[in-house]
Amino acid sequence: MSRLRLRLRNLSASHDVKTVIAYAFDPRTRVLPFLYADLRMAPAGVRAIGSALADAGFHDTRIVLQQWNPNFRPSQMRLGGRIPDLFLVSSMRLHSAQCESLIRDACRIAPGERPLIIAGGPQVIYEPWTVFSADTGDRWGADVAVTGEEYVLLELLEVLLSVRAKNEPMRSAFQRARDTGALDGVAGLVYARKNAQDVTEQLVDTGIQRLLGDLDELPQPALGYRLLEPPSKLPTLAPAAIPSGMVRRHSPVGSLVFTQGCRFRCSFCPIPAYNQRQQRAKSGDRIADEIEQLFSEFDFRYFFGTDDNFFADKARALDIAGTLARKVDAGSRPHRKIRWATEATIHDTLALGEHLATVRKAGVWALWLGVEDMSGALVKKGQEADQTLEAFALLRRNGIYPIPMLMHHDAQPLVSWRGNFGLLNQLGMLRKAGALYTQVLMLTPAVGSKSYEECYSSGLAYESVDGVAVEPMMATGTYVIASQHPRPWLRQLNILAAYAYFFNPLRFFAALVFSKSRLPQAMAETTAPEAARQRPLWKRIMRRASRILGAHLGDAAIQAAGMVGLAQTTLRTIGWIRHLLRGNIRRYTAAPGSRIPMRGVDGSPASHALPGTPQAVRKTDDLNRVA
Repeated sequence: MSRLRLRLRNLSASHDVKTVIAYAFDPRTRVLPFLYADLRMAPAGVRAIGSALADAGFHDTRIVLQQWNPNFRPSQMRLGGRIPDLFLVSSMRLHSAQCESLIRDACRIAPGERPLIIAGGPQVIYEPWTVFSADTGDRWGADVAVTGEEYVLLELLEVLLSVRAKNEPMRSAFQRARDTGALDGVAGLVYARKNAQDVTEQLVDTGIQRLLGDLDELPQPALGYRLLEPPSKLPTLAPAAIPSGMVRRHSPVGSLVFTQGCRFRCSFCPIPAYNQRQQRAKSGDRIADEIEQLFSEFDFRYFFGTDDNFFADKARALDIAGTLARKVDAGSRPHRKIRWATEATIHDTLALGEHLATVRKAGVWALWLGVEDMSGALVKKGQEADQTLEAFALLRRNGIYPIPMLMHHDAQPLVSWRGNFGLLNQLGMLRKAGALYTQVLMLTPAVGSKSYEECYSSGLAYESVDGVAVEPMMATGTYVIASQHPRPWLRQLNILAAYAYFFNPLRFFAALVFSKSRLPQAMAETTAPEAARQRPLWKRIMRRASRILGAHLGDAAIQAAGMVGLAQTTLRTIGWIRHLLRGNIRRYTAAPGSRIPMRGVDGSPASHALPGTPQAVRKTDDLNRVA
């Protein structure tokens, strides 16, 4: 990738390419447990794409987050006084309705001026056909879908700039590269073959992406943060990106990639397949450098590591934690000031028990733990009750807040009178063990997971309820959209009951007195000792008092935020409870795949096609074009 980045810099120097990257966001997904973070943390994926483009020489690039710019319209975007050459859309499956809306609007631009439309993100990695239309009366769609990471996009751009004539529209260069077969060697693309009426007849899949092995080869994340569009209600773009000094105001939490991959193979999780059963990581030195840059330029104090399981590879986790801890011991101000959180499993947390003091010194403030179900009925990965409580005690003893993530399923009751099988029983144990916050999700089909197709073929997944179609935005885990329970409305009520049990006025007032957020290291001083001693005595006293008070009130503040979030979640899901009560549930019999025929570049079955997808035939004129 380093060589590719260098080649692209040399190529882009002779091309004036303006780029807009839009992150699709559906406001209807604003439910627990994702509230607050969804607006207050710039997503890592779209920011990483911006970093890659800026590093490759595409300096005139802007990142538009639809959660900050809800009225943004691609048809009205202008960068440097003209329509951009590239329009990239990144989307999760939850936000697919908004993704489609953005692409549709971009297609309203006159064909001669239209930018090259590239779609990517988690939605496209698993379901690339969703950004193309084969409707003769509704001809919208991306020009190409990128089913991989930054490397795939950069490789695509290298091909396009290599064939592009001076001042030629990027879309024209793409069409020529497509028709001559120049794109077929770029693994990780899906593009459309159209007829004379500009209607998509088939999709060509160039294969599964090649994963970047060394994450240290990724561009610096600071590049992407310099490209963020200021929040606005306008449909147009601002003259300039957010100034560096204002970025933290809009995104107080920075997102960072530390590691990727998980060694567990849970059937409901898409992580193993996405990472091709690999575990990847950045080096400790690289992460220390990223944190220092982000602190110095943007004053970021809090970070969230977008890890799948930070402790999965013990040696790599200790390399990162040890490097950051040594920076703290050496008196580095950025590393003393920052706090960060990430995800891990109970089993791997216990395996690193003797090193948790180092992990805390490295700045880890909280761990989101995949508890799932302590009874082991859903999945077994070392998260039984005794091990979970032991891990919680270890973390709190070392000054790290444990945040449990639970999965509710058909076999689990709300309350069990014996044992810890019930959902509320488990939440009660976890709260008593020191959980400040929790995540409770209903088990739903996860695209890319091992059990995804079976969830549909077995009739578990709903197609519609009471005549209302199940939309992608409902796949948050907060809605019951897949269940064999005879009274699914009870499952939906259980989710709300779980949050109401955890976040309520009684716990709020109890937290004011018996706070769960007071930990030994919660009041630890981060200033270098010699600098702290130089402060006046009254300042030292006030500073310590404020830290003690802040640590004590943290639990109550989270309770208050949770109650507000519960109210909003209830308002959004109460209508679905009514539909579930009425019944008339239609179930899928097969996973929804592409209605557009798909094929590989040589006519073989497409790598990303689901069973039942029509097989496209490589046409004679395609062969002639390549020739």
